[in-house]
Amino acid sequence: MKHFFNRRETIVTEALDGLLRTIGSGELARLDGYPEIKVVLRADWDKSKVSVVSGGGAGHEPSHAGFVGRGLLTAAVSGEIFASPSVEAVLAAIRAVTGPAGCLLIVKNYTGDRLNFGLAAEKARAEGFRVEMVIVADDIALPDINQPRGVAGTLFVHKISGHLSEAGHDLADIAAAARTAAKDIVSLGMSLSSCSIPGQPHEDRFGADDGELGLGIHGEPGVERIALQSVDRLVAIMAERLAAGLDPKASHALLINNLGSVPPLEMAVIANAVLVSPLMKTVRLTIGPGPLMTALNMNGFSLSLIQLDTAREAALLAPVGPHAWMPAKPVAAPVVVPMAKAAGQSAAHKPSQDAGTGRLIVTVCERLISLEAALNGLDAKAGDGDTGSTVATGARSVLDRLDTLPLANPTATLGAIGDVLSASMGGSSGVLLSIFFTAAAQALGGGASLSKALLAGLERTTFYGGAKPGDRTMVDALEPALKALDADGLEAAAAAARRGAEATAAMVKAKAGRAAYVGTKLQGVVDPGAHAVAEVFSAAATLLVTA
Repeated sequence: MKHFFNRRETIVTEALDGLLRTIGSGELARLDGYPEIKVVLRADWDKSKVSVVSGGGAGHEPSHAGFVGRGLLTAAVSGEIFASPSVEAVLAAIRAVTGPAGCLLIVKNYTGDRLNFGLAAEKARAEGFRVEMVIVADDIALPDINQPRGVAGTLFVHKISGHLSEAGHDLADIAAAARTAAKDIVSLGMSLSSCSIPGQPHEDRFGADDGELGLGIHGEPGVERIALQSVDRLVAIMAERLAAGLDPKASHALLINNLGSVPPLEMAVIANAVLVSPLMKTVRLTIGPGPLMTALNMNGFSLSLIQLDTAREAALLAPVGPHAWMPAKPVAAPVVVPMAKAAGQSAAHKPSQDAGTGRLIVTVCERLISLEAALNGLDAKAGDGDTGSTVATGARSVLDRLDTLPLANPTATLGAIGDVLSASMGGSSGVLLSIFFTAAAQALGGGASLSKALLAGLERTTFYGGAKPGDRTMVDALEPALKALDADGLEAAAAAARRGAEATAAMVKAKAGRAAYVGTKLQGVVDPGAHAVAEVFSAAATLLVTA
């Protein structure tokens, strides 16, 4: 896979410096031990309070350095990607931020972190520092394992400990609260891909139609392979397993974590699935969805829950300094507000009949429907091949609603057709035609003749759409047709529309519309929109002659 980086050896230090350059002047700093010592710390730290230090390998951003600040971590120690920081780095962090009040180390339950943070704690104690260490093991993927992994639920412990430190609690109280909190957290993750490490070869172990359930945050394989299925079903599987570790009578906070590369749209779908699942019967607060403890670019997510009490709820709701932290929010169902009804509705908009208007609409719509395949063929050479289908859909929608149109009132009819096309056609074509008919209706209602009103509709269409004659769009046929209609009548308009459409075949490059993004030379191909306009005027003129 492709990555943005300079050298593998400097990717972590450059990333930390990028954070420091963008976080805000004076808020954070780093120790001067690059590249071996990678420690980000609060520049304004008051050593009279208990310091809260955590960290681990890089690759979990914004964890851990992104959570250094008021109300959260005092310092974060980073190793290389997915590698524990050294004993010397952890010890340097303790020395930099710890005063008489002491230091709490928060460590995820991985062997490297336990050993390096643990030895650093012992050395710091030997130097006279008061140090306590809390180990978080929140992953329930392997329920019978003696040493569960520490994953995203660790962030609950960061938040609770940081809040208590900021409030001035002593080391013993903070450590006790952190340890009991860690025991009341459950987490479970799933992913549709492994992650790739910059500068290393990558081979995805996943099949096209499967994912993994119960995987960690370092790209290690999940506990079991799981078939790709709907989000609702995937969340239901996870919710069932998470619920087994919860007290059903207690309230909980939920953290919805993006493991790296799930698009925000899909994370919102995941969040919705979780928030309507049975798991939500006990959830009072949510954090996320968003990237909080990632695994580089893993296409997955994790769910973490912590049992609440009054103190924990207050700690999770308390504001913090780091912008990367997503504040806890009370669970709330969507608020639905009634839509306002259109103003100015009157009896003139009620269904009515006019034989001539009805025949004209039917004739034009049937002609457009008959051209569906031909227009699609033209558009396939210039765009995405759907002009005929789009136009036919609009024509069928108008015919389906013919009995509901106020045909005896031309102004209301134009406006109603604009509404129908806006709702049924979709894309830019539907909107442009809706603008055309809506603006024409307004001009006709203001006293303009029909031809002048249609020209007014064209003026608004070109204003909003941006196309003009010569740009190789329907305007090349519509503008000369409407000008001829105003001056000489319908037969002249049909002839002018045909000439305008045929002229587009000589235009090599489109300058507006979707075809403008196509590099292919279009000479000899009539623009499908212009051709449709010519056919509309031809059908109307034929009807006039035979009537």
